[in-house]
Amino acid sequence: MGLPDFLVCGAPKAGTTALHAALAGHPSLYMSPVKEPKFFLTDGPPPTRGGPGDAQTYREHVWRRADYEALFDEAPPGTLRGESTPFYLYDLASQRRIRALIPEVRLITILRDPVERAHSNWTHLWSAGLEPISDVVRACAAEERRIEDGWAAFWHYVRLGRYGEQLQHLLTLFPREQVLVFRYRDLLERPAEALDRICSFLGVETGVLTELPRENVTAHPDLNARHRILARTLRLGVTAGTLLPGDLATRVTAPLERALQGNGRPRRPLTWEQRAALIPYFASDVGLLEEVTGEPFGDWLEPRPSSGGMVGARPAGQRQARNGRPRSG
Repeated sequence: MGLPDFLVCGAPKAGTTALHAALAGHPSLYMSPVKEPKFFLTDGPPPTRGGPGDAQTYREHVWRRADYEALFDEAPPGTLRGESTPFYLYDLASQRRIRALIPEVRLITILRDPVERAHSNWTHLWSAGLEPISDVVRACAAEERRIEDGWAAFWHYVRLGRYGEQLQHLLTLFPREQVLVFRYRDLLERPAEALDRICSFLGVETGVLTELPRENVTAHPDLNARHRILARTLRLGVTAGTLLPGDLATRVTAPLERALQGNGRPRRPLTWEQRAALIPYFASDVGLLEEVTGEPFGDWLEPRPSSGGMVGARPAGQRQARNGRPRSG
């Protein structure tokens, strides 16, 4: 069968693109040429409507089994086949589909501080001109309404970061030895060690991969009249683009996205006030994650340093992190 031996299954905005590219450099591994085929997200054709830009994204789904298996046709004999769709961990129905079709598959999950992940996710869509809400806290507050309206999973800033619930369900379907869990922080700070851990998990030679490709840093366009006009035009464009054939819609909207990001500043770090507003969305799930994995994740509920230092003063009574400073995630 032309089906994968392993999946990088989560989470979005946690380095899966860089990891996919790195693993493709191992001679014993073959990664699908389409990085994110999304095959297990549906039982048939994907939806045709959703939030801004969703319809175009749905066109990218490799949902026919023959097309999915064809992604692995070029795998050299004896290599392990893999693909990376970071929504599989979040989508519980996808987990069940994977279990039904490839029960022996190995699953790799990368977990990023859920507040930082949500902020990165929001920044991605804001920078692309698709996110109409200019503040991440207000965008997270709008999530339940958006889900009710059928917006795709990439808009689920909060729910995508509830890893405890997701892993608890996954481990009812797969034995623990088939699931590798590690932190995004480890992938960034100790790539050679993290890559060796993955290779060991997959049963291929270690010491071959030592670094990750550099990830693009998303620009952050300022909220001004120019941004409002360009973003509104782009959202109208992607809506109209659902009626255009092939990749014509992308060719129409790509110049607008480039114009939006052209003068954007580097992504702004979260303020402590924003972080404090978002932590309650995840606090109980972090506890569940610790129960499920047996590992500590409580540092995700603390302040964070940014590239320029602290992200705001710690409120009175806030627990001090170890070594007298906040720990990175």
